[in-house]
Amino acid sequence: MNGTEDMSSTPPDAPKPDLDSAEWYLNRELTLLDFNRRVLAQALDTNHPLLERLRFLSICCSNLDEFFEVRFAGVKQLVQAGTPRAEADGLTARELEELVSSSAHELVQEQYRILSEELLPALEEEGIRVLRRGVWTATQQAWARDYFVTQVLPVLSPVALDPGHPFPAILNKSLNFVVSLEGTDDFGRQAGIAIVQVPRALPRLIRVSPGIGGDDDFVMLSAIIHANVGALFPGITVKGTYQFRITRNSDLWVDEEESEDLMAALQGELSSRRYGDAVRLEVADTCPDAAAQFLLRKEGLTESDLYQVNGPVNLHRLSALCDEVDRPDLKFPPFLPGNPVADRGDSLLFDVLNERDILLHHPYETFVPVIELLQEAAADPEVLAIKATLYRTGAHSPIATALVEAAAKGKEVTVLVELRARFDEAANISLANRLAAAGANVVYGVLGYKAHAKMLLIVRREDGRLRRYVHLGTGNYHAGNARLYTDFSYMTADPAICRDVHEVFMQLTGVGQAADLERLLQSPFTLQPTLLKLIEQEAEAAKEGRPARILARMNSLVDKKIIRALYKASRAGVEIDLIVRGVCCLRAGVPGVSETIRVRSIIGRFLEHSRVFLFHAGGTNRLFLSSADWMPRNLYRRVEIAVPIEAPLLKKRVIDEGLDWCMQDNQQAWEQGPDGTWLRCQPGRKKPRPVQKRLLAKLASLS
Repeated sequence: MNGTEDMSSTPPDAPKPDLDSAEWYLNRELTLLDFNRRVLAQALDTNHPLLERLRFLSICCSNLDEFFEVRFAGVKQLVQAGTPRAEADGLTARELEELVSSSAHELVQEQYRILSEELLPALEEEGIRVLRRGVWTATQQAWARDYFVTQVLPVLSPVALDPGHPFPAILNKSLNFVVSLEGTDDFGRQAGIAIVQVPRALPRLIRVSPGIGGDDDFVMLSAIIHANVGALFPGITVKGTYQFRITRNSDLWVDEEESEDLMAALQGELSSRRYGDAVRLEVADTCPDAAAQFLLRKEGLTESDLYQVNGPVNLHRLSALCDEVDRPDLKFPPFLPGNPVADRGDSLLFDVLNERDILLHHPYETFVPVIELLQEAAADPEVLAIKATLYRTGAHSPIATALVEAAAKGKEVTVLVELRARFDEAANISLANRLAAAGANVVYGVLGYKAHAKMLLIVRREDGRLRRYVHLGTGNYHAGNARLYTDFSYMTADPAICRDVHEVFMQLTGVGQAADLERLLQSPFTLQPTLLKLIEQEAEAAKEGRPARILARMNSLVDKKIIRALYKASRAGVEIDLIVRGVCCLRAGVPGVSETIRVRSIIGRFLEHSRVFLFHAGGTNRLFLSSADWMPRNLYRRVEIAVPIEAPLLKKRVIDEGLDWCMQDNQQAWEQGPDGTWLRCQPGRKKPRPVQKRLLAKLASLS
């Protein structure tokens, strides 16, 4: 980690450190790897059920895949182009590549150690086994051979490398084998090396048939292929078989200004994602150096890009055990989300919103009222228009279905579908086509700016006048994510907020000068300047001896201007508590720089996703819910919103549940030290106070 100088002995009268110095800004990529270490630590946490620990290991593996596909791929591009970096941390691209590679290798090694030394033995004690080839009985070998012949062999196409069979294009993150052969076939060809590509349609984890193993015995597809690979090369001697996987650059690039049709341009790029430049090679640790070097040369990689692993080359596939094994005692207990508007009887949600605002805290409270509001709007003859932004929605989205139904009934439905939502581009193109076919007006936003704001606007005729209703959220319109991610939903008929949402939609669908918003903050216009102003106000209050405090929760903190402002506020004496789930480029607790700043990260059953900002502001406690993290992309290159919460009861709820309880967590929280390292909080003799369990107990019923 860069910038680890100990300033604890700095004299009080010493010159103040330069806040622009690179040593006060941690690197984004390295802190993202730190986050994944915190995720991986959950696989060792015996407070979690055993199968959930395995799931955390899988999540870490999946996160690391995306890290290589996007973040590390970008670093390698900078190195190859000889482009200097101009980030706050001061690292060159080459220095960063070396640091990331070293850190990632350590992380991968720890993943496989936890699997082999901790999780697999613990699972075996529970009667859940992933059988390696070396322990198969004769009966199991026969079963595996039959499975290979009937279920696998017909879809494999081995490629023996020779002048007529060049090295094949290897699909991103697919399972493959390099096979060393010896012998001559009937064409007189001398066997050497072959590549076997495994189609993704085949399951990677297979339950052993009843009667030839335990009730929960499984084998990996890679083991079945390895044991029977000789059947692919009759009459040829197999000298060695080694699984491998290539990770590729998967970040799409489209020149939006030169593209007449953004959807068509993205569709043309999607296929290239599967065959982008290689950035990582994973091989079994039994793979000889000659074979590994051969693969590295073929993919244009170096020794530092090689990851030799003791186990399957894709640990993420083991997560299938969590669904295949029927052991509720080894999983998180199910719960029924609360529904604060379930007792409304025959009243429509429109009637409720005419009386009061509604706040939902997901996943502890259900996402159903948001869906019901849209469904009511689709069915209500008094509803004239519906507008929505869709960033990620899921394959079978009830939100999308309701919008389709509304359009089919002749309502004016306008949907901004963000086609550039990473890894959801294909799904969103399909969604856009479905909505357009139903008669909805589908747009893709503003060129150069992703639409990340979560907004729903409904226009309804009431007593001869038009009235608006809105939903604003910190998370996507994705019912599945609402069961796994912590987010807030805010529903209101407040005229000023509704007017502001209308103005934002006018910007997104039309053209013209951005209107001044009365209540909402918006990126790329007012959000970042207002945050800087609010931070500065706290600093001024502290200088005047008045109470000053900032309490903010987000996924990532990267923006240098925001960090620098927080450092200045800390110097002025502002008490600052930051709850940052993932990337944090700020260094907390550094004397003379950030000694009044505390940073913590909460990792638990649910993915922490809420963005909540609280400023003391002279005692008024200005509180915002937002779709935006404090990152350059959110503040300058996306359309985001932040909505103030002012109703006293709702405000208290957000502060209690969304901020204060997070600060009280002494079990699932991690605290950042001045050198950027993270230490997990321990309750010691105190009562454990994990925030997620407390919220489940308060808002949902465990069953």
